[in-house]
Amino acid sequence: MLYLLTDFFRLGPSEFFKQDVKLPIIEYIDNTLQIFKTKAQTGINNTRDVLLKGIVVAVISSVLIWLSVFMYMAFYYTYVPTVAHQRPVHLQFKTNNYAQRGPVNEHSYLTAHVELTKRQQLLMLGQAYRINLHLEVPESPVNKEMGMFMVCAEFYSKDKNKNKHLIAQSCRSSMLHYRSPLIDTIYTLVYSPLFIFGASEEKQNLNIELFSKYEEEEGPTVTDVHIEIQSRQIEVYSANFLIAAEFSGLRYFMFNWPVVSAVLGIGSNLFLIAVIGFLVWHQLVHSEEYLLYRERRNSRRSNSDVTPVRYEDDSYSSSSIEDISILDKSRDKSSCESDEVIEDVKPDTPAHSEKVD
Repeated sequence: MLYLLTDFFRLGPSEFFKQDVKLPIIEYIDNTLQIFKTKAQTGINNTRDVLLKGIVVAVISSVLIWLSVFMYMAFYYTYVPTVAHQRPVHLQFKTNNYAQRGPVNEHSYLTAHVELTKRQQLLMLGQAYRINLHLEVPESPVNKEMGMFMVCAEFYSKDKNKNKHLIAQSCRSSMLHYRSPLIDTIYTLVYSPLFIFGASEEKQNLNIELFSKYEEEEGPTVTDVHIEIQSRQIEVYSANFLIAAEFSGLRYFMFNWPVVSAVLGIGSNLFLIAVIGFLVWHQLVHSEEYLLYRERRNSRRSNSDVTPVRYEDDSYSSSSIEDISILDKSRDKSSCESDEVIEDVKPDTPAHSEKVD
């Protein structure tokens, strides 16, 4: 307080306000702005580093995830075969036009040739398939009086010379579903409006199972199928040859629960890739070549750089040290300026020794 009063009377009101009020306030504001500027620059650098690291992590994560998805999809389409194959069956027959061997409308057995594939393998090895022949037949008096009939199928393979070789054959019996005359009459009366307007037809769908569990073996593959319906009186609307895969074990789980299996499969692939990548990275980092490279680089840096001062108190961060240095510089600068101003304002007086004399 005494120092302020002395300066006030010595410098005068205007100069006292300038030296002890105005300039210290400017100094304090300037130091504060410098600190904020330094912190802002440090924050920008930190944000840039965080953004760059985030981009690198995002790119690596996306690559790993998409690689896991691709691996699972490749495994799925390789391990799980096509669920079903369907081929149309065009039945043919030969008519008997001479009466001495039977009625004029009598014809030979219905036969058809179905080409499954040209030469490549259609069915997967070791996978069980259920093979059916779907027949759409009318409920005509001829079919109702026909009774049972046989359906035979023969599987052939082709060689390079297009010669066919028999691989497997099967024969199954079938017939139309029976309905008593009373039930047939009631059924016709109830559905007669639909029959009249064409919304429904008097027909039945017959699914004849030729093979319950057919498995393709190594060697010649099935390329052609020969079908024969051993009945001269049957009437057929259309026919289709169906091959459906019978999944079991892992294939059954992957096909019936695709979401759960996809999550587990992609997660397992991601974990496996991450473990392999970590082991590879650990091997590269601890390799002799990389250690020698780091040692050479550190020696070059130590020779070119000045050894920094180490502080015993590690609680001070780099930003705090920079702030303190800025404050010190600004204070030294302001003190020098104030001394110069005081010297300029101070009047020329004789030396202290002369006053004493």
